[in-house]
Amino acid sequence: MRSIEDLLAISTNRKGGVDAVFEGFEDPQTSAQIAKMPNDRWLAEMTRAIFQAGFNWKVVDRMWPGFEAAFQGFQPGWCANIEDERFDALVTNTSIVRHGPKIRAVCDNANFVQSIGGFGAWVAAFGPERFGELLLALKSDGSRLGGTTGQYFLRAMGVDGWILSRDVVARLTAEGVVDKVTPSKATYLSVQSAFSEWHGQSGYSLKKISRILATSIG
Repeated sequence: MRSIEDLLAISTNRKGGVDAVFEGFEDPQTSAQIAKMPNDRWLAEMTRAIFQAGFNWKVVDRMWPGFEAAFQGFQPGWCANIEDERFDALVTNTSIVRHGPKIRAVCDNANFVQSIGGFGAWVAAFGPERFGELLLALKSDGSRLGGTTGQYFLRAMGVDGWILSRDVVARLTAEGVVDKVTPSKATYLSVQSAFSEWHGQSGYSLKKISRILATSIG
């Protein structure tokens, strides 16, 4: 496995400079900022990521005000109690994407959020060094939050971590970190180990390392 500086050199050569590699890059939020984020915003971004999965992201973004209204601002207490009458109203509501199983996931995830209590503090407690464990927890305890859905959700909330995009996976495979990437404990812990080593070499955030890996291929 090459050093992250070696991989950055590859990215810089491919993209024509460091500025091109990090164009539009924003640093992740701090742990303190993550911990302060209210539960309704965590549930909202979970929902956005779930509805965007396998669908046109721009359509979901364009309809988002309708989602906020339909789900009462994603207050966990309201969303945790989507009984038959509420469910029937939601699946016929043209201001949102009418996908029954994903609407049910909102209810399930509202209960998940409520069971944690302060969801932001819970996420912040994992820290970058345990990002892989956080993904596994979302997969096991949340609804429809496995794979890249959970990764994009956390990225949208400013959590420091990686996204296993096609290009990132290609670089991880080329560096011998994994033979094949699956949303499994073994994969996430192997990826975590590699990212932690690269972080130790450079002090770069996991998000920044993820960008370097992606641009070294794609």
